[in-house]
Amino acid sequence: MPDFSPTDYAVPLFVILVLAEIVWAKFRNPQAYETRDTLTSLAFGLGSTVAGAVFGVATLAAAMWLYEWRVFEFGWVWWAWPLAFVLDDFAYYWFHRTAHRVRWFWAAHVNHHSSQHYNLSTALRQSWTGPLALSFIFALPLALLGFHPLMIAFVRGLNLVYQFWIHTEAIKRMPRWFEAVMNTPSHHRVHHATNPRYLDRNYAGVFIVWDRMFGTYEPETDGEPIRYGIVKQLGSFNLLWAVFHEWIGMAQDVWRAPWRHKLSYVWREPGWSHDGSRETSRTIRARWQSRQSAGSRPNPPTESVSDENAIAEGSRPA
Repeated sequence: MPDFSPTDYAVPLFVILVLAEIVWAKFRNPQAYETRDTLTSLAFGLGSTVAGAVFGVATLAAAMWLYEWRVFEFGWVWWAWPLAFVLDDFAYYWFHRTAHRVRWFWAAHVNHHSSQHYNLSTALRQSWTGPLALSFIFALPLALLGFHPLMIAFVRGLNLVYQFWIHTEAIKRMPRWFEAVMNTPSHHRVHHATNPRYLDRNYAGVFIVWDRMFGTYEPETDGEPIRYGIVKQLGSFNLLWAVFHEWIGMAQDVWRAPWRHKLSYVWREPGWSHDGSRETSRTIRARWQSRQSAGSRPNPPTESVSDENAIAEGSRPA
């Protein structure tokens, strides 16, 4: 669904908060910002806004068509708004989880994870190619259920506004009751981490309860510093490469793969390979867990531990 008015009105606040965090970082956390990285994030935000405007009409038209076949008639009653908000966040959880588990959707979503810095400008790293990847299909069932497409667009805008503030290291923890129910900076730092402990965890948009319910929750561990970005870092501030690198890698894999495996490079998880030469987040995490278990036993066997950053999810080994 296209962005709607909540994000439009929130843009001035976003700018003010980014500037405030830059001042905070100068004195408290200098490594939080890097000028070229921040400029890349801002360019991502501008490009995603243009992409949303270009493809928004088609997305709205698809939702309006489905709305004609709606199962229920919610109308514009007051209680339909919070219900739509909660159900949309549930749909977002499954979109987000799929975007990490299916390479086609990851190719569009990886943009958001490509920064090695974690700050409010990182929240602006939104996909340019999400509409082309058909990511909006996860919101369409709400229209079929009976929520007006404009209502859906509005609550999705609120969801995006909420997610902005959780991209920061300035806030360590919220009150315990809040951390139990809502997505917070602590939870979302985990989601942006490349540490094996944290890979593919905490997909929530607003309510962390979805992760708790479906077994994808991982708390932040104070004793383990977070490494941000993607498993194999881009190593470049080239905007076009940052936007399209995974699409290029996927196309190359499909071209080179045997016929029976071509579609698998599109629909299977990032990092999958038909010959087992690469690793997925699942195998990286499993190897880490195995080492943790071995380390907890007396006199663990000596083993060679490879660098967890050596292989990228969805990218070819260097």
